[in-house]
Amino acid sequence: MLNTREIIRKIWDAQGYGNLAVWNNGATEVIEPGATPQKDGEPPLVIFKPIPLVGGFSMLDFALGDAELLAFVESEVTGAGGEIARD
Repeated sequence: MLNTREIIRKIWDAQGYGNLAVWNNGATEVIEPGATPQKDGEPPLVIFKPIPLVGGFSMLDFALGDAELLAFVESEVTGAGGEIARD
């Protein structure tokens, strides 16, 4: 099962490097915008664009505590058929 705050940490780390692809098994990869990656023949569950999501936060802790960001990440994952939980 995916973890909301862990995904936000990885989104934070991906800023300036590309988008973050997340697979249902928990694997993640920073990818070029527009790329269509696959792992074991499977496309990612969801792809997040870091700058619009976390670029406005001055610190990672603020992003991790933002109720709207937490809910957005969870909504995207569950909307794509994945399972996610907060710690």
